Amino acid sequence: MIRLHHVPQSRSMRVLWLLHELGLEHEVIFHPFDRSLRSDAYLALSPAGRVPALEIDGAVLFESLAMMEYLCELHPGPLWRAPGDAQRADWLSWLHFAETISQHCATLTQQHIMLREDAMRSPIIMQLEAKRLGKCYAAIEARLAGRAHLLGDFTAADVAVGQAVYMAGHFAALDGVSRVADWYARITARPAFKAALPGGEQPLYAKPFYPAWELA
Repeated sequence: MIRLHHVPQSRSMRVLWLLHELGLEHEVIFHPFDRSLRSDAYLALSPAGRVPALEIDGAVLFESLAMMEYLCELHPGPLWRAPGDAQRADWLSWLHFAETISQHCATLTQQHIMLREDAMRSPIIMQLEAKRLGKCYAAIEARLAGRAHLLGDFTAADVAVGQAVYMAGHFAALDGVSRVADWYARITARPAFKAALPGGEQPLYAKPFYPAWELA
């Protein structure tokens, strides 16, 4: 039994994408991105009150990249690099690079969407964080020189980083990073990515792009 607690377009999307890539049967429990995540029932699954939470065979995981590693270990195949593999270190580094991107996205999501009043928002933070996403894009661009994917072949690292770039694209365009843009187009054409997109559920991002505010 696999049950994923999910908010569309959030970090939980990368776990959902991986579940589809692995072809695993699963149930998705949708949650709104609100204070209901702080209920006692949900905090019993995720102590920080965040998605995702993954219930799997009697165990509960509450960190998305740990879920991805765990699922790949349970279902070894081309998406994984096992201990002892020559690409293991690179696989782990790029898998977890997704969180570097996601942290910048979380700040920008707070600035553009979650804060209740415009007086709470900071154009300086918006601009700085968008520029930091640009630096992340540059790192991926350099990595993709001579490679179709982050490790050459498609792996779970592409899923993790690709989903982070999906979120980041709401705040920073892929301008001037042609290898990233080509790679992103390839991986988001995959059926598993499309299956992880919001259906009729309320999306986290109501608009396709949120430009940084200009200083007054």
